[in-house]
Amino acid sequence: MSDQDFDTLIRMAAFEHVRQLAEVHDHLTATELKPGFIFGGERVPLINPQCGIFKPQQMKFLLSIKTVFPEPGGRVWYDDQREVHRQIFEGDETVDYAFMGQNPDAADNRWLREAYENRIPIIYFLGIAPGRYKAMLPTFIFGWDGKALKARIAFGMPDQETLAPPESVLERRYALRAVKQRLHQASFREAVITAYNGRYALSGLPESLLLDAAHIIADKDEKLGQPVIPNGIPLSKIHHAAFDAHLIGIDPDYRLHVSARLLGQNDGPMLEALKRLNGGSIHLPSRVKDQPDRDRLALRFERFCAAA
Repeated sequence: MSDQDFDTLIRMAAFEHVRQLAEVHDHLTATELKPGFIFGGERVPLINPQCGIFKPQQMKFLLSIKTVFPEPGGRVWYDDQREVHRQIFEGDETVDYAFMGQNPDAADNRWLREAYENRIPIIYFLGIAPGRYKAMLPTFIFGWDGKALKARIAFGMPDQETLAPPESVLERRYALRAVKQRLHQASFREAVITAYNGRYALSGLPESLLLDAAHIIADKDEKLGQPVIPNGIPLSKIHHAAFDAHLIGIDPDYRLHVSARLLGQNDGPMLEALKRLNGGSIHLPSRVKDQPDRDRLALRFERFCAAA
């Protein structure tokens, strides 16, 4: 078996392992990534904790790249969130990825060039919060510029069966739009839940795995639907569904209201738990700037009252 064929077998095993991790976890951390995976009785790492460009010693070509989400000293990380992801959100077909250091012939940067020249699919661990990543795969090095000290990245579709890079402009644009949507959802969720210290806004339950970040105003609204903390509330999945269906509402003074439709029904403990929310208040984040925007709540509450 050639080195390239052996590399392909390990790569497919790595992709499958990461996909399985992503099915279980909303995001990936060092806890999930550091152990790597076993192939042929050997441990194969997925990342290098110190470097963003990584090729395991068992492989011929680059396996993964990583973008670390910085944690500014003395500031809350999500204050800079939109700037960190600016290029992806503003990108059209491809995005840039900076070389390591200033030497284009350094080993890490040569790995980028070799992956580009050989059309090798890789994993992009994209930071969505400090120490938390979304795995984008397959991803491809679509260009390599030694003078500018950067590579160009093109994304494939997560469910594509072949591992060939996207050839057409339309394919690259479609794949990047899918990445933007995943990034939007993941980074918004992380920021909202972090602002509330991982707790549920209706009960204070400290279990982030059970939480969604509910938009007060839907993101399709160009004026008020931005993925910012004051447009989000951490809710359980059932309360998120009830909020979206206008079965529960939150007024601009943060008081909870339950629709007459639910209050008039009697159907077991789950419904009774929803009904007991009526007249209560939501838990608020500690920073005033992170609290739900009253104007957005007022508009959403009008819709709740109209649907009653």
